[in-house]
Amino acid sequence: MAKRVTGPEIEKLIQLLAKVPGLGPRSARRAALHLVKKKDQLLGPLAGAMAEAHQKVRICSCCGNVDTIDPCTVCTDDRRDHTVIIVVEDVSDLWALERAGAMNAAYHVLGGTLSPLDGVGPDDLNIRGLIERVMGGTVKEVIIAVNATVEGQTTAHYITSQLAGLEVKITRLAHGVPVGGELDYLDEGTLTAALRSRTAI
Repeated sequence: MAKRVTGPEIEKLIQLLAKVPGLGPRSARRAALHLVKKKDQLLGPLAGAMAEAHQKVRICSCCGNVDTIDPCTVCTDDRRDHTVIIVVEDVSDLWALERAGAMNAAYHVLGGTLSPLDGVGPDDLNIRGLIERVMGGTVKEVIIAVNATVEGQTTAHYITSQLAGLEVKITRLAHGVPVGGELDYLDEGTLTAALRSRTAI
């Protein structure tokens, strides 16, 4: 049995940090030690920021984004094209697309993908909210930007079937060869998707 070298407060900090994605037990110990050593510069301000976030963070009732206001900053931005909605699995996907800056559209966060094996059905996702937004009549295009996994493709097909009959253009992200990618290093699924999604030059 390992001997305890810190008090319960620091152990609790380490255990909580270890639950953060990307941090294992060893990384959590290093992060906790760094925070404790820089108590005034980091630990105090971080604790304050986390307490404030805990109080103020909301889930947008319109699109499902995470923000401190509801409706969120994206939904209330008049400079965006609200006739185009990009459908994503999670908030992290929304943030990734925003970093790319490729489009200035609205978003809709599903909160996951359909996965019958894991017990995730249509009612567990924010699909009803998307359909209601499209039925509002102002949306002209829905871009399905889900991951190229089996669950992602299943979700994309389900959403497409639910939007069938509504007067809206449905598109999806192209899948295939990444920019700067070499064919020799790509898997068969990626190459197949690239060939199927080929475009005229």
